[in-house]
Amino acid sequence: MTRARQDRLLGLLLREPDWATAAVLADAIGVTPRSIRSYVTAVNARIPSGAAIESGPQGYRAGADAAAALRAVEAGTPRDRLHTLVRALLDAPDGIDVFETAERLHVSPATLDADLARVRGLLGGTELTLERSAARARLRGTEVAQRRLLSRLAHDEMESGSFDLAALRRTLGAESVGAQAFGPFKSDLVAELGALGYFVNEFGIGDVLMHIAIAADRVAHDRALERPEREAHGAQQQVVEIIARLGERHLDVRLGSGDLQHLASLVLTRVVAPGAETSAEQTRAGLDPDVEQAVREVVAQAASAFLVDIAHEDFIVRLALHVQNLRERAREQAWSRNPLTRSLKSAYPMIFEVAVSIASGLHTRLGIPLLDDEIAYIAMHVGGRLERSRRSDHLLTATIVCPGYYELHELLRSSVDRSLGQAIEVVGVETRVDPEWAAIDTDLVLTTIEPGVPGDRFVRIQPFLTDADIEHVQAAAGRLRRTRRLGRLRAELERYFSADAFVHGWSSDADEEGVIRSLGSLLVRQGVIDEDYVERTIQREQLSSTAFTDALAVPHALGMTATRTSIAIGIADPSIPWGEGRVQVVAMVAFSETDREAFQTVFEQFVEVFSERESVQRIVRRATDFAGFLDELVAVIDG
Repeated sequence: MTRARQDRLLGLLLREPDWATAAVLADAIGVTPRSIRSYVTAVNARIPSGAAIESGPQGYRAGADAAAALRAVEAGTPRDRLHTLVRALLDAPDGIDVFETAERLHVSPATLDADLARVRGLLGGTELTLERSAARARLRGTEVAQRRLLSRLAHDEMESGSFDLAALRRTLGAESVGAQAFGPFKSDLVAELGALGYFVNEFGIGDVLMHIAIAADRVAHDRALERPEREAHGAQQQVVEIIARLGERHLDVRLGSGDLQHLASLVLTRVVAPGAETSAEQTRAGLDPDVEQAVREVVAQAASAFLVDIAHEDFIVRLALHVQNLRERAREQAWSRNPLTRSLKSAYPMIFEVAVSIASGLHTRLGIPLLDDEIAYIAMHVGGRLERSRRSDHLLTATIVCPGYYELHELLRSSVDRSLGQAIEVVGVETRVDPEWAAIDTDLVLTTIEPGVPGDRFVRIQPFLTDADIEHVQAAAGRLRRTRRLGRLRAELERYFSADAFVHGWSSDADEEGVIRSLGSLLVRQGVIDEDYVERTIQREQLSSTAFTDALAVPHALGMTATRTSIAIGIADPSIPWGEGRVQVVAMVAFSETDREAFQTVFEQFVEVFSERESVQRIVRRATDFAGFLDELVAVIDG
């Protein structure tokens, strides 16, 4: 548990560039500030010659060696022993002698028995069993099942799902494939897949590389997969030939037909998608009609429920292909990790929520069990579609004030369009030296002369645009967007809160379901929701944790069936466990059908407010009652 908490501390600091006090970190992890200080000492000891965590008057922050410390595994630790023990069991078809193994690992037989119990806990879903007879222990199961266990260990080693060859070598053993061979293998694989006209998913390729490394290692130990019943053909045969050729060239291993077809299937279902030149009709030709119809229905439902513009033919077809591949992965329990899962959930909660809705519909129609990483891939599809359909009227408008002198104003406008066209739209140019400042009604005014009236929307720039000018304009545009977003949020929130739907403090053994029922009962008492809504909120939580930041959870049901929109607030001080982390604020939201547009405003901006650590601490420390909570929330929103 201590190692896990140390790693959680490192993860928190790596995600937050600013300093954090021991008290703040203690709240986030659920320990005392004194424990945080001991964790910092232990983490820094992992990298004796470096700085994993820096200390200062303002607290702690991640150092240059933080990522390396997160990956560091100390020899002789329970984690290291576990991997050594699993490798020994996998490499010994007849099993291992428990007493000899304990002596080799320099532990007692009782400690090794405890380690074997941990191995048994890893076997769920792998179709492997651990047998113990007197002094011998052995694993029973197919080669595919044994590789699944190796895959699980390797995933546990790889922080946030990112491919890490060093971590993989810790799982397979130091004598397994090295970076000098594997780097060129990956580069050539990506190049050859691209030459066949595929887009390559760099986020998913790490999983495939891991399986290729496992296959190479197992084949080198005479543990190849059995020959398949059917020969490869078409696209699969093309990929088989690539992997076979690159395996011999870079890894010095000759893979059999069983391994080659298995790896080719992984490539085709995890890391490639049709290229830009492939038409929707060509893509549809390879789709299962049932999958396409299910995707079409859930996309239409999500588009209507969340008022998002995603019901486009190209989006539906490409998502259907992804879901078809996902169904194949689900059959093999071969899930893909996504290193962007946490950041997608916290930065784009609305997009992630649409993805959860789609995932729920697919689960109902196709029976696909979805994990957060798989939901995140759907969120990437949704986000890509929304980005392409985003309208230009989301841009801020601007007027340039540049007194006329030859073509100076024209050059300036050209420079602004070229450098800031993604952020603002210039709709007018004033060339008078004495314009009517009050009459200029655009969002921003970019002026080369001192403005005649004060205001945050006026930005001084040079006649010849500089890098500093660009940064100033971007900063002003960012402040204006944030002010507007939070202004809308304040107007909405004041309608939805009430003093009789506020709770301060829970017991240390509180869990998600208990907190949801506690807050839900307050909304039921108001007549806003019924008990069915509470149950559906619990079901939604089981699909994917609603802890969208390190401090805030927003439980809610997928259906907007409340009689009116209302929010029940709970403050936890100290923090309580939620999902894989801990939170200090829980906002149970009940939305009505008539407030679908408000859902987007409240959901995204509320999460934004609670993504700032200082804001969270200010609210939690001072909001001992409802009046204090509302005052502090408004103060934070107003800046």
